[in-house]
Amino acid sequence: MARPKVQYVCSACGGVVAKWQGQCPHCAEWNTLEETIVDPRAAASRFQSIAPTQPVVAIADVSAEEVSRASTGSEEFDRVLGGGLVDGSVVLIGGDPGIGKSTLLLQALAHMARERPVLYVSGEESASQIALRARRLGLEASDAPLMAETALERIIGEIERRRPALVVVDSIQTVYSAELQSAPGSVAQVRECASQLTRLSKQTGVAIVMIGHVTKEGTLAGPRVLEHIVDTVLYFEGDTHSSYRLVRAFKNRFGAVNELGVFAMTDRGLRGVSNPSALFLTQREREVPGSCVLVTQEGTRPLLVEVQALVDTAHVPNPRRLSVGLEHNRLAMLLAVLHRHAGIACFDQDVFINAVGGVRIAEPAADLAVLLAVVSSLRDRPLPRGLAVFGEVGLAGEIRPAPRGQERLREAAKLGFSVALVPRSNAPKRPIEGLRTIAVEQVDEALSQAWD
Repeated sequence: MARPKVQYVCSACGGVVAKWQGQCPHCAEWNTLEETIVDPRAAASRFQSIAPTQPVVAIADVSAEEVSRASTGSEEFDRVLGGGLVDGSVVLIGGDPGIGKSTLLLQALAHMARERPVLYVSGEESASQIALRARRLGLEASDAPLMAETALERIIGEIERRRPALVVVDSIQTVYSAELQSAPGSVAQVRECASQLTRLSKQTGVAIVMIGHVTKEGTLAGPRVLEHIVDTVLYFEGDTHSSYRLVRAFKNRFGAVNELGVFAMTDRGLRGVSNPSALFLTQREREVPGSCVLVTQEGTRPLLVEVQALVDTAHVPNPRRLSVGLEHNRLAMLLAVLHRHAGIACFDQDVFINAVGGVRIAEPAADLAVLLAVVSSLRDRPLPRGLAVFGEVGLAGEIRPAPRGQERLREAAKLGFSVALVPRSNAPKRPIEGLRTIAVEQVDEALSQAWD
């Protein structure tokens, strides 16, 4: 009997090499190559086209129609998906264990089962465990069919027989194909199973939502090609000890990326939060030093987030710089700009920055709020009540404009803020009712105007 041929697949990027080595030559990661037995049948299937073969036509001759979307029953979940679930789309959702992935999808499946055929495929839990969760969520009357199976061929056969509109696979790491001899959850199995399900979705128009495991770094486990295959990638964020959950879209072929959905975990499952800005703002009787309200933009939604700073005398030669929820590398740059263009030094101070509520802010429009919070804590002088801030800070000390400035200002006025400190380019042409706008161009000007 011939000895089976083996190859080594990188668990980080999916790259293939003939011999084992310590470092992957494709992504330069160490100790990520895993031995995999080559199956000629599975290898040949990977070269098949995911979508049905179509004739070559000119772009101008292609009829571009708006895709129809099905509501999941949750306005926040629909927002992250771009307006709803698209037929024939493949969605990959990841997050820490116990954060609410299965709960959210079970609720969406039960809602869509009222009007459309659906199928829930569970590879991690038994049918009785799913039924117990449905009873806790008040979904025991749902007629959604449930399939506890991990064999890919049986799952595909059931999908082809039932032709549902939506299939939930919980999770893709537990599904295995009999054509491969590697263990379930390996790079080869995850890549092959995801490719087969995606091909089936494109050919039949069935929408498939796959749950993916995450690594200790918080990224989706498996080869990177998994995120390239699917149409939408969603991530659950938030602390499992908190009742609030954030769902963010990092890739969406049918909608905008960086959309944010805010949920509250209740005894009846996940419920959408209609006013998420209230979660990220601390209600106090009086203002405290080191606190500044930022008007940030998450996709198409403006949010008001409280940015807190604590500046304290350093007791070690190297002062600490810690940022939670905001970009860490920008903090050192902002402190250098503050020293050079405003004459305020923090070289002998520990600086800690935090975004309240567990939200993560990646946009540079948070720079001005961070600087004001740092100066407020350093001077032990609170900012005026009702002040909202946004703006990017450049290395020359200039305050650069932020996108969608008018929407940010209207959101601040709607939530009762009376003063907005903004870049001069974002100053509104027409006054906004109930909101006084202060336009600034330089860091020193912003610091002087904030306490006037």
